[in-house]
Amino acid sequence: MEKVAIVILNWNGEKMLREYLPSVLQYSRDEAAVYVADNASTDGSLTMLRQHFPEVRIIELDRNWGFADGYNKALEQIDAEYYLLLNSDIEVTHHWLTPLIEFMDAHDDVAACQPKLLSIFDRDKFEYAGASGGFIDSLGYPFCRGRIFDSVESDDGQYDYPCPVLWATGAALLVRARIYKDVGGLDGRFFSHNEEIDLCWRLRIMGYRIFCLPESVVYHVGGGTLPKSNPMKTFLNFRNNLTMLYKCLPEEDLRRVMHWRWWLDYLAAWQMLLLKHSWGDFKAVYRARRAYRRWRKDFTADREKIQQGSRAEKIPERRPYSLLWQYYVKGKKRFSDLPDAQ
Repeated sequence: MEKVAIVILNWNGEKMLREYLPSVLQYSRDEAAVYVADNASTDGSLTMLRQHFPEVRIIELDRNWGFADGYNKALEQIDAEYYLLLNSDIEVTHHWLTPLIEFMDAHDDVAACQPKLLSIFDRDKFEYAGASGGFIDSLGYPFCRGRIFDSVESDDGQYDYPCPVLWATGAALLVRARIYKDVGGLDGRFFSHNEEIDLCWRLRIMGYRIFCLPESVVYHVGGGTLPKSNPMKTFLNFRNNLTMLYKCLPEEDLRRVMHWRWWLDYLAAWQMLLLKHSWGDFKAVYRARRAYRRWRKDFTADREKIQQGSRAEKIPERRPYSLLWQYYVKGKKRFSDLPDAQ
């Protein structure tokens, strides 16, 4: 069994691999085996890897399984104590891996952790996709230390301390392999978006802890294969977020939160149309709501299993306030300005 397996999921990402894989190999090869799991790419990714990075272990998948099931299919083939899920557009730094491994080795109740994510384009700012660790508000909106909605903070060391979080970013996620398998891994039905939040929330419900460890630093391009304004990304975010809430919310909160989200989701759709003139995103929200209603019954057994397996009476990283109210009404744009900020 390997100690750590770094697994980079790839789909037509030859350019990203060529640019950022060298830093992973330079700063990780002494502590981890490096894999690239390929989601049936049609570009020159595999040829390039074999020619220029022969030390990388390649897992070829038979089709594009998406982010969630792509990782599930790949990790089934790897025997390691820890999996490190790493995006292909991540530049790692010297000493990035050691703090993560040492912390996990010393804390058996921690199931997963992440480094601090900074932007590759502005290295003094956090990166949107995970910043310095993720939380969720009372109505199911995710946010981070260093990023609330589209407001991204500069990194002035204000969050440079280990912090328990609700979710760790899937861009650079270290997780115990045994627990990953026990909980069923990422939900492959999500395809992509919100799948790491769903995974980490399930782990928290089971009583495990999740941490951000800012002593470890990586730089992220961000955006993945879809730009932020892409209607497919909007569809996946809304559909998967609602599905995650249905799976993970306790019974006493489910009806109230879903009632509010009905109004707020349609309000968001009309805002996209009237203020941003995005007909595609407007339609995507309506499609997401319909898709959620159609497939919700497929997650009833998942919800029952998750709720019955709950060992956490209270999850403090699920904040009791509305982020919308704090952000738009009270004008709190920084994580440190929010109630109960750590």
